[in-house]
Amino acid sequence: MHIIRFVAPDGRTLWGEPLDEHAATVLAGAPFGSLTATDETAEIKHLLAPITPVNIFCIGLNYRAHAAETGAPIPAHPVVFMKPTTAVIGPGAPIPLPAACEHGPEVDYEAELAVVIGRTARNVPAARALEYVLGYTCANDVSARRWQKQGGGGQWVRGKGFDGFCPLGPALVTADALPDPQRLAVRCTLNGREMQRGSTADMIFPVAELIAFLSRDTTLLRGTLILTGTPPGVGFARQPPVFLANGDHVEVGIEGIGRLANPVQDAA
Repeated sequence: MHIIRFVAPDGRTLWGEPLDEHAATVLAGAPFGSLTATDETAEIKHLLAPITPVNIFCIGLNYRAHAAETGAPIPAHPVVFMKPTTAVIGPGAPIPLPAACEHGPEVDYEAELAVVIGRTARNVPAARALEYVLGYTCANDVSARRWQKQGGGGQWVRGKGFDGFCPLGPALVTADALPDPQRLAVRCTLNGREMQRGSTADMIFPVAELIAFLSRDTTLLRGTLILTGTPPGVGFARQPPVFLANGDHVEVGIEGIGRLANPVQDAA
């Protein structure tokens, strides 16, 4: 099932199953309990992020080709960092270029598969890890590279945690509709130009292994979001580098999920 969260013209925030880009069947309940189709159809005024995560874990350097383009060795263990939940925005919401990026262009895109944990997980073996997945959505791990590399004391959180740096959407696709998360095409375009193209088959640590690793002696609450890394083609690794600018339009597409599109604008 494709589940969206949206605002209707009357101001209500609703769960729905999309009929097309403009309307949805209203769903009663909530994704972490049960959702039931109603007889009501509602117009979609605008989409919201499909979930409000309780925590956001992110994985760096998790595609072999991306590690190669950055010149980094293949990591022996997942590279983990976190984003604040205040970074989340929905489809169509502008990605702000922070005023703190005062030394020139540095804001980059990263198309990623995002995993939503559906029930509390702790010390989960990889063989059973996908049983804890509610579903999947598209994410853009927006990154301010100077802040990531020089402004965070060696940690990545600062450069990846500005407001608006975690677009999510357009839909939450339930796990039963995507039984194999390691066979999905991932793509990113900037102003219509393809920048990233890859497959989740290139992940160094598959989704099940990531859940097992993150849940070791650590409780993953339902509603936890895991960003699983990005394929090659990021802006800072290009020659010359390509960074996001005011007026740009960036789009993340993942097979079986849909397209997450956001404009870019100066924070002012």
